Amino acid sequence: MSAAHEVEGEVESGQLVCERCARAYPITSFVPRFAPAENYAGSFGLQWNRFRQTQLDSHSGQPISRERFFRQTGWLPDDLVGKVVLDVGCGADRFAEIAVSCGANLIALDYSSAVDACWQNLGSCPNLNVVQGDIYHLPFRPASFDFVYCFGVLQHTPDVKQAFMALPAQLRVGGHLAVDVYPKLLGNLLWPKYWLRPLTRRLPSDRLFKLAQWMVRLLLPVSVFLGRIPVVGPKLRYAVPVANYEGVYPLSKTQLHDWAVLDTFDMLAPMHDHPQSVQTLREWFTTGGLSEIQVFRAGLVIGRGVR
Repeated sequence: MSAAHEVEGEVESGQLVCERCARAYPITSFVPRFAPAENYAGSFGLQWNRFRQTQLDSHSGQPISRERFFRQTGWLPDDLVGKVVLDVGCGADRFAEIAVSCGANLIALDYSSAVDACWQNLGSCPNLNVVQGDIYHLPFRPASFDFVYCFGVLQHTPDVKQAFMALPAQLRVGGHLAVDVYPKLLGNLLWPKYWLRPLTRRLPSDRLFKLAQWMVRLLLPVSVFLGRIPVVGPKLRYAVPVANYEGVYPLSKTQLHDWAVLDTFDMLAPMHDHPQSVQTLREWFTTGGLSEIQVFRAGLVIGRGVR
């Protein structure tokens, strides 16, 4: 490491220099940067920095992220105590907060500037390190981690299979991997977000964010009304292109609004959205050399395996 500026024992700025190739990587705002500032995940950086606490259980007062984390991984809290864990695509630290609270020694990585939100939320935790990096070029030695998870990320990469294949090599022998992807369904053809995104993803992020706010203000009441119709309501509300979690999560009216703006923007902004089937994900786990494979549909397509 070249000359660095430290604040209370943490490196706030400086450089990491590779001993082999002498390439230098900057450290800014306490985060090592192994990815360019501008990249295809820029919209995610915007949304997580604007809503850096919205989906944290510690902020919502509900165990929404905790329940999803353990439901999808199949792990137990005690499994993570003292283990070295990698969160690929950490965002603002929705799931990192859970892993850190269980005593994991966590590396939280994201391709976007969401790492800054993650640091602001959890930077004081001694068992957390935050890194900005590329899933296709992970800046870690192979076989470094006991657990790796990647939630809400793979479908938003340019090449989903290649992104997935970067993960098994990070596991030590006996290490556990858990991922999720959007499901590939015929019904996706009817989902308005797939009609709108060819247009909305071309908008500058700030303009799209304002559009998402306007849409939620105008259309969330419509979605809520439709959602309350007996029997068919839960399906009908998907015809309205805004996120609506009424009846799904026990959130306050203000929280429901914030989650709606966040996830409406999230639906419309990504440059990439490539859903996958259960069969395809299972094949990738097999190709990746994993055992004890479990791949199933539970809203999302969930995959687990052991190296």
